[in-house]
Amino acid sequence: MSILSRRTAIIGAVAIAVAAGGAFALTSTFGDFQEYEAAQVYANDGVAIDGTDPVSYFLNGAPVAGDPAITADWSGATWRFASAENRDLFLSDPAKYAPQYGGFCAWAVAERGKLFSTDPNAWKIVDGKLYLNFNQDIQKKWEADIPSFISEGDRRWPEISSES
Repeated sequence: MSILSRRTAIIGAVAIAVAAGGAFALTSTFGDFQEYEAAQVYANDGVAIDGTDPVSYFLNGAPVAGDPAITADWSGATWRFASAENRDLFLSDPAKYAPQYGGFCAWAVAERGKLFSTDPNAWKIVDGKLYLNFNQDIQKKWEADIPSFISEGDRRWPEISSES
């Protein structure tokens, strides 16, 4: 899909999500980055992590696509799971399995103080917490100084996620 087609699809999806009371709104783009207004969870079409099972990162050591028939609603988004067992684990302690910074790009939260989209395949678990990034290139930047980025992201997240 071309960048223009991807942007058009994303803007259309965001417009639908916002009209349906979605959790975020696209405000601008920077190259391939999509910046969002304040939100608790990055959820394309209302679905968190692009439909990836958040528990799979912890149990499988890799992202696994969630089943659209096995879902749970939490923090303003629909979460998909590969199994009912994974859904039940998530619901028993969502904060344990949900990505940090609402699934927005960990590097962008820390480095820019902005909410940018993520790729479910650009991830890392650090100290039992899941972090996602925009893509593999940004993931490498984030991995260059994870402790500093986490410290700065943790500092910035409360104000970024609550701005309106």
